[in-house]
Amino acid sequence: MKKMWVLMLATVLLLSACSSGGDGGSAAGGGDEKANEITIWAWDKAFNVAAMETAKEAYAKENPDLKVNIIEYAQADIIQKLNTGLNSGTSSGLPNIVLIEDYRAQSFLNAYPDAFKDLSSNITASDFADYKLGPTAFDGKQYGVPFDSGVAGLYYRTDLLEQAGYQAADLQDITWDDYIEIGKAVKEKTGKELLSLDPNDLGIIRMMIQTAGKWYSAEDGKTPDLANNAALKEAFTTYKAMMDANIVKLHSDWSQFIANMNNGSVASVPTGNWISPSIRQEASQSGQWAVAPMPKMAGQPNSVHATNLGGSSWYVMDVPGADQAADFVAKTFGSDKQLYQDLLNNIGAIGTYKPAVDGDAYAKADEFFSGQKIFTDFAKWTTEIPSVNYGINTYAIEDILVVEMQNFLNGKAIDDVLADAQKQAEAQFN
Repeated sequence: MKKMWVLMLATVLLLSACSSGGDGGSAAGGGDEKANEITIWAWDKAFNVAAMETAKEAYAKENPDLKVNIIEYAQADIIQKLNTGLNSGTSSGLPNIVLIEDYRAQSFLNAYPDAFKDLSSNITASDFADYKLGPTAFDGKQYGVPFDSGVAGLYYRTDLLEQAGYQAADLQDITWDDYIEIGKAVKEKTGKELLSLDPNDLGIIRMMIQTAGKWYSAEDGKTPDLANNAALKEAFTTYKAMMDANIVKLHSDWSQFIANMNNGSVASVPTGNWISPSIRQEASQSGQWAVAPMPKMAGQPNSVHATNLGGSSWYVMDVPGADQAADFVAKTFGSDKQLYQDLLNNIGAIGTYKPAVDGDAYAKADEFFSGQKIFTDFAKWTTEIPSVNYGINTYAIEDILVVEMQNFLNGKAIDDVLADAQKQAEAQFN
């Protein structure tokens, strides 16, 4: 097993940098019948860590003797620590449970399948949103417990759009071309930009192409699919049209992104539902926001008004304590309907556990969002998100595309842009 881990490390290194350090810990070994203590790694204290704290409290009602240590690390640090530990060929310093972003999961499962515990018999995979099952499974086995939904929506300022002549009904079945026209009207009537974008983050491109069931790689998750990807070509063209229409306000970091929403600089935010708490933090705008379905791609016949951005899932490492850790995730995120109600009420975390969506928490009207039942809408859109294989090279390919996008904005022909990106990706990964 150790030799295989070392040989397959190169796959993950394409995605994430590896360091030589590591934490101390127990020797390698499989699961056990009963452990007194487990350790969990997650990022984002206000969201993921808070969700795990809630699960810890729920599990403790029936299992008061288990000590659960939840350690917060930045996502980049978790990736580095996992690479370091797995490269060493031992379980030294590895956690019992770790949160991994869905875009990155396949790289780890492909490179280190024996490092993670097969949870196929611990949870019922079909109880979770279909689009989450691809990233969390490998070689016919279910390794991850799907957690939060990255289901996206078009958040918009109702007051600013009304000034431009638009009502909620006008946003219910639109294309990205329609969205740009709305942006032009908003800019003319209010002086505000329509949205805020980071030129080094192509999240909006990912959202666009997933509405059409496409990704940066082919269905095998490994072969780059750029040069002849019609959805990607349309997404690039749409992105440039937004820039050319002068309806985009640029930002360079998270704080600027949030500031652009909270200070009224932009009239809409097309992104994942996890942005809701950040929008709510500007209390003076209560009643001035609503959420519409995502625009679809005009030129892609399979495009729908539902997509995803981000999202993550829980994985059990095959180290001492694995059986106890598997029991923990199975009885909390894997099956506890009340837990998901609590997560929604207390944190605003939308899970992907289908049996929980009938709970009262999903049906509440939200006064901040103009009385809209936003969780009901998000739950509906979650079921409509096209399933794609994020593969093992999402971020590495995006590094190439970020550069080529700037070349496109500066006048390079789109076909040349995507052809050159294809060549670079093939040279790097093949």
